Amino acid sequence: MPTGVAIRDVRTQLFDAAERVLLRDGAAALTSRAVTEEAGCAKGVLHRHFTDFDAFLCELILDRVGGIDARGATLVAAAGTGSLVDRLTDALTGLFSPVALALVSLITFRDGLRARLRAAGRPGVTVLAQGTAMVIAYLGAERDAGRLAPGTDLDTLALSLVGTGHLLFAGRDEGPPARAEVRRVVESVVAPALPR
Repeated sequence: MPTGVAIRDVRTQLFDAAERVLLRDGAAALTSRAVTEEAGCAKGVLHRHFTDFDAFLCELILDRVGGIDARGATLVAAAGTGSLVDRLTDALTGLFSPVALALVSLITFRDGLRARLRAAGRPGVTVLAQGTAMVIAYLGAERDAGRLAPGTDLDTLALSLVGTGHLLFAGRDEGPPARAEVRRVVESVVAPALPR
C-alpha cells in the first residue's frame, strides 16, 4: 500500500467501506483489515483516526443514526398533514434500510461495541432505539394535532410499530416487504389509537 498519499475525507471513506463489507459479508467479517482493504488504504490509517476498532464502529453507528434524527425532524414537521398511516409506513421503510438492519446485527454481535455505545449515551440497540424515539416524537405531534386519541400510550405504540417493523424487514432473502404489506401492518397497529 503506498504511503504519503493524502486521503480525502478519511472518515467517510472508511465508513462507506465498512458498510460495503457489512452488507456483502456480514458482521463476523467486519474487521479493521477488511475495512481498510475495502477502502484502499493502509491499516494504520484507521488506527490514526480512531483509538481502536470498536471506537471506529461506535463512530460509524453514531454517524448513521444522525440520519434517523434528521428524518425524524422532517416527519414531526409534517404532523397533521397527509395520511398518518402512509407517513408511518414510509418512516418504517426508511428506518429499516439494508444498512440499518446490518448495523442492528453488528450491535448485537459485538459486546465491546454495545459498551462503547452505552458510554456515548446511546444504550440498547442504538438504531432501533433512535427509530423508536423518532416514531414517539411523530406520534406525539400527531396526538397534539388531534389525529390520535388523547390517551394514546405513545411509547407502547411506537415500540409495537418498530418491533413489528423490524420483524417484517429482518432476515428476508427475497428483499424488503412490499409497501402494501408494511402499510397493512401499520394500519392494524395504529387503528385502536385513532380517534373514534
